[in-house]
Amino acid sequence: MNSKKVIFQVHRISKNNREEVLEKAEKDLAAVRDQHISRLVKELQGTDFWKLRRAYSPGVQEYVEAVTFFKFCQTGTLLNLDEINASLLPLSDPSLEPLQINLLDYLLGLADLTGELMRLAIGRISDGEVEFAERICQFVRDIYRELTLVVPFMDDSSDMKTKMETMLQSVVKIENACFSVRVRGSEYIPLLGTGDPSSFLLGVSEVEL
Repeated sequence: MNSKKVIFQVHRISKNNREEVLEKAEKDLAAVRDQHISRLVKELQGTDFWKLRRAYSPGVQEYVEAVTFFKFCQTGTLLNLDEINASLLPLSDPSLEPLQINLLDYLLGLADLTGELMRLAIGRISDGEVEFAERICQFVRDIYRELTLVVPFMDDSSDMKTKMETMLQSVVKIENACFSVRVRGSEYIPLLGTGDPSSFLLGVSEVEL
């Protein structure tokens, strides 16, 4: 829940309030890590926490989504799994095996990230920031392309395969929005986010993540 609040906070970003929004989001993410992830670490350290993954996986995925969303808006780059796990090490007792986010939860969170980036891109186009939306488009394309090479070989990946279909919808939505604004100009901007099947979104349904 607190990670989702950070995502909502970052969605307020614009060229006029960028530093303010990111500073607040960074503090809120630190609070999520220090208050909530740390509680998870203390409770699970010393146990066979990999077997308990299903109990805490949804919250971890949401945290991954929030920190990667923040990182992209801050630097335009992808926060990788090693960087996330390194930030969690100080929370662990050094005498015990550290709780680490596993690859599947990272990839599931990354898949959800693309949905938030789609919403961000549509919002930025509405505010006239087309070039920023195009950078988001390329970033989401890259994530989707790389995951299409990995997912077919994953075990326990049924959730991931479902999210890949949703991710493709996000890619198509961003591409259609960027293409239409470039080709037809600002006349299309008021149509963004509408359910009008005649709009440039070509009737793609709203993505629910």
